[in-house]
Amino acid sequence: MEARTVTTLCYLERDGRYLMLHRTKKENDINRDKYIGVGGHLEHGESPEDCIRREIEEETGLRGGLLRLRGLLTFVIDDMDELSFLYTGSGFSGKLRDCDEGELVWIGRGAVGSLPLWEGDRLFFRLLEEDRPFFSLKLVYVHDRLISAALDGEPLPLTAE
Repeated sequence: MEARTVTTLCYLERDGRYLMLHRTKKENDINRDKYIGVGGHLEHGESPEDCIRREIEEETGLRGGLLRLRGLLTFVIDDMDELSFLYTGSGFSGKLRDCDEGELVWIGRGAVGSLPLWEGDRLFFRLLEEDRPFFSLKLVYVHDRLISAALDGEPLPLTAE
């Protein structure tokens, strides 16, 4: 197995909305047609905070602002193993620009659940909405089907509550 990939993921918040990236522009994209946050892979010498600030600016044109580290996500998808630092952010400045990975859209917090998302994203959005303190969430997929989840090391039921 390859080494674990380390990434960052951020949902910028403004006026009761999240900035979502509708991934439509890249070929062979594991996230194709899904809505996700902004973020990406850590580069050599970067901390997670360095990485997410760079990715926010590269993908959105926004800078500055306050970041809050909300959780640690472990994604296991087929033969991919990824550890992702999950942030929310607010108070960013600048002009939103086009992203070469898809369309950036402000989505009302209540409407996020109706979007095409990874099933595990629905779990961490629930935790974000509950304003749960820092959490660790492990999500295991076969292709794009969520087969197991664990919150802070404890199994989570996959049925809707």
